[in-house]
Amino acid sequence: MCLSNKHTSNISSNKYLNFIDTALAVSGNSRLEIYSCKYSKRTYTQHQLMVLVLLKEYLNEDYRDIVELVELMDKVQTKLGLKQVPHFTTLHKFVTRIKNILLNRLLHQTIKLFYSRGERIEVTAVDSTGFTSGHCSYYYSLRTDKKRHSFLKTSIAVDASNLVITGVKVSGRPVHDTKHAVTLLKQCHKTRKSEFYVMDKAYDSEDIHKLVRDELDSIAIIPVKDRKRKKIKGRYRRLMIEEFDVVLHRKRSMSETSNYVLKRKYGEEIRARIYRNQVKEIILKVVVYNLDRFVKVKIIVYLRFSTKPLFPKFK
Repeated sequence: MCLSNKHTSNISSNKYLNFIDTALAVSGNSRLEIYSCKYSKRTYTQHQLMVLVLLKEYLNEDYRDIVELVELMDKVQTKLGLKQVPHFTTLHKFVTRIKNILLNRLLHQTIKLFYSRGERIEVTAVDSTGFTSGHCSYYYSLRTDKKRHSFLKTSIAVDASNLVITGVKVSGRPVHDTKHAVTLLKQCHKTRKSEFYVMDKAYDSEDIHKLVRDELDSIAIIPVKDRKRKKIKGRYRRLMIEEFDVVLHRKRSMSETSNYVLKRKYGEEIRARIYRNQVKEIILKVVVYNLDRFVKVKIIVYLRFSTKPLFPKFK
């Protein structure tokens, strides 16, 4: 893990202020324009709105509540340079108009916080989960016999050593894990290369092995499905029976840990109603997860190497 001096120079005793500092730096490096267009009123910059949206996900609040909270936070307003707090609809409209490609750049910038240039990840763990999308109670759904709750399938790739999410793939309907994995592995390869990719039996596919070995120049550690009276097809699948590494495969649990933390801290239920905004909300949760992870590591590194106390002593 690489933490440069510029990321550890300004350390506050308040984790929320540290989060805002890091979020501002990341949004500034993501090629996000200062204003949405030349006809903008220029009351707020897009960087300020982005940080407020990230803070909303960080605190697991809705648009109305985060605006009311920021109105009480003078230090947060000073950090962001806000002359007035935006209306909650301003934040909602900002998320609606922003493109997914910008959020993916934002995610890429959070990953760059942890690694030096050209550094390769040893083991990347891949796993899938689901986020709830519904606006009525589960009890009401059962009583009325209406399936009002749906799930957005989400697959993530996690650095098994640093617990950093390096890739995310979302779909609004159930799809096979292997279809998600193809897109996810290519995304991870562009972001940060890995020596090994560990997955469970649901990803047991000759196509996945070919993609990882031939295109990504890595090795996939996937247990072969035990099907009685059926011959194991595929060269790499047969090879995996001999080369399967139990110790490496145990690191797959790190992806389950990250999924648990992601849903427990930042909410399992998606508040957005439009599908494209639901996808954005999940990506923002992943961005916040990485930012939160970096802030915690930054404080630990500061405490380890600094002789100055981070927290003031009480008299």
